[in-house]
Amino acid sequence: MKRRTKLIVSGAAVVALTTAGTGAALSSSDDDGTEVPITGVELEKASAAALVATGGGTVTETEKGDEESLYEVEVTLEDGSQVDVQLDEAFNLVEVMPDDEEDD
Repeated sequence: MKRRTKLIVSGAAVVALTTAGTGAALSSSDDDGTEVPITGVELEKASAAALVATGGGTVTETEKGDEESLYEVEVTLEDGSQVDVQLDEAFNLVEVMPDDEEDD
């Protein structure tokens, strides 16, 4: 009986810590709780298109369903500045603009 109780308590602790960590990660990167990251093949295509548009850099954040376009890819350039690359549903460039938002 004691072993079973320990397993249940341990399992509940793992679930609680995982949930807390996930919640913290989501709340720190999303001001209004609606950002959905790009995943899978879409992430590969959007990242490639964004890096072509910026001439290189590192993809640091993505969002699907952004208010300006279907895909938004944040790229950190070699000089440390960041830009947001807006792409349409076919991964065509809509706009590249400086990322003026302050990080949390």
